Amino acid sequence: MAGLCFTAQGKDRLVWWDDFEGTEPDTTRWSYVIWPPYWSNRELQSYTHSSENVRIENGCLVITARKEADGEAAYTSGRLVTKSKGDWKYGKVEVRAKLPAGRGVWPAIWMLPTDNVYGGWPRSGEIDIMEFVGFEIDTVHATIHTEAYNHKKKTDIGSPIKLPVSEDGFHVYGCVWTSERLDFFVDGILYHSFSNDGRGDYKTWPFDQRFHLVLNLAVGGSWGGMKGVDDKIFPQHFYIDWVRIYQ
Repeated sequence: MAGLCFTAQGKDRLVWWDDFEGTEPDTTRWSYVIWPPYWSNRELQSYTHSSENVRIENGCLVITARKEADGEAAYTSGRLVTKSKGDWKYGKVEVRAKLPAGRGVWPAIWMLPTDNVYGGWPRSGEIDIMEFVGFEIDTVHATIHTEAYNHKKKTDIGSPIKLPVSEDGFHVYGCVWTSERLDFFVDGILYHSFSNDGRGDYKTWPFDQRFHLVLNLAVGGSWGGMKGVDDKIFPQHFYIDWVRIYQ
């Protein structure tokens, strides 16, 4: 299934998945992002392809943030994307994951446009299925970004949900995406929706193009680092049990 693009037709069907078997990520489904610190959102880590940062263990993808020097970075971590290996227009995304904890971590499950048809960020959109910042230990967030609605303008549209987080707790984070709306769920509970206003304007609804999935664990940054970073908590682990895409 990897590398195919689907459009929604009829009854939902499983079109792409990963159960994270083996010892390392399936590179027919995922690509590593290799970035230096401060490249995005003033995050402090470098993203690497080291097995110390990204590996498969006991049937889970494990993304680990570590306190270690790497060039200009004081921390290392991992970021995987499905771009050009899993790209979708509409569907249901579900990810079963267990979050890290502690001041300074910023794990996310999100989607970015594959083709940037309307231009660079935020014009072509962003779908944040789950974001968690370690200084808010009991809350996760779902958010959308567009030309009209984004955090730089302080007009981004999102909702939080209270969710006790512990190292023993897996939850299923999901999004149902149609031509009319985006609905966001945790464990099947709907807690945020964003509707197409029907104007046909990409500035408010760029979500009519292909998007791909992103999994990452950031350290610090413009949001994750608002309360500083507690160096005593590292290493921290973001566990992903499975990913399912239905259309």
